[in-house]
Amino acid sequence: MLLSLAAAGLGAAGCGNAVTGKITARSAGQPAHWTAFAIADRPLDIAGPRRDGSVVLAAGGRLWLLSPSGSRTAFAPGYRSPGGEEPYIALSPGGCYGAGTLYALRLTGGRGVAAVAAHGAPRRFSRLNAPGLIDGIAFDRTGSFRHRLLVTINHGQTTTVDAISCHGAVTTITRAAPRVEGGIAVAPATFGRFAGDLIAPDEQGGRIFAVTPGGRSVLVADSGLPHGGDIGVESEAFVAAGRSSALVSDRRTPGNPHPGDNLVLRLGPRALRAAGVRPGDLLVATEGGARTDAIHCGPSSCQVRHVADGPAGAHIEGHIAFIP
Repeated sequence: MLLSLAAAGLGAAGCGNAVTGKITARSAGQPAHWTAFAIADRPLDIAGPRRDGSVVLAAGGRLWLLSPSGSRTAFAPGYRSPGGEEPYIALSPGGCYGAGTLYALRLTGGRGVAAVAAHGAPRRFSRLNAPGLIDGIAFDRTGSFRHRLLVTINHGQTTTVDAISCHGAVTTITRAAPRVEGGIAVAPATFGRFAGDLIAPDEQGGRIFAVTPGGRSVLVADSGLPHGGDIGVESEAFVAAGRSSALVSDRRTPGNPHPGDNLVLRLGPRALRAAGVRPGDLLVATEGGARTDAIHCGPSSCQVRHVADGPAGAHIEGHIAFIP
């Protein structure tokens, strides 16, 4: 069951665009606070918004439509998570991927990606053969990766990035990206020198990397946030235009130093504006405590601002998404 709740908030600076080197946010001011928006059973990821303003929530191994008011209805009632702890999701931009179709990582029983229509049975969309943990999924809405579905596969200290066509054909972009995982996103045209690149967080080191369509990896910024397993930067999204709220999953994880709250957290538009967050900025949040930076990149440099914190025990998973 999901229950509607609310939000509030305030903001810091640094810069970054080198291949190597430490580029760190310098914290200043009073950050905003992520607050409870809805209660959920083991929320894992959020995708959207859809045309009607709702987002798709993966929680308790099932899929739900979550409205701007916090109410929910079932999405694809026949879907059950195929297993694994982190089957993240991405919403189709339309076209040959299907209007309103959801794509979910499949970690067991045939590794790859499943396609889930709102009123149809889930189907296997693509098989992935690269070794390692499949742990990131995002659509290229900018076009630099030919509008394909991108997936990251972590294998130790390196990551494979695959691009999947709407017919399920897999092309490897690189097998040697840095170790990244979690909520990944393709940068919009307004994101300076990294426009059109795949942007992905490094939980272990606290860094944010860009992977170019040609497979080159570049350091965007050091978040300056706490880092390490189950602690560092996990979730991200580019800030939508208009009066939108940011949402993220805070999953109950017993026995973890950040045990989570089984909530969907919200950072409202007023709090985002007060913290100096602008449309097109990249929001990144840590898995432990939802500590959040906003990164703004221009042609030659980036600014990193610490803008928000979550509940101290929050355990953040998946993407950040925006809802009207």
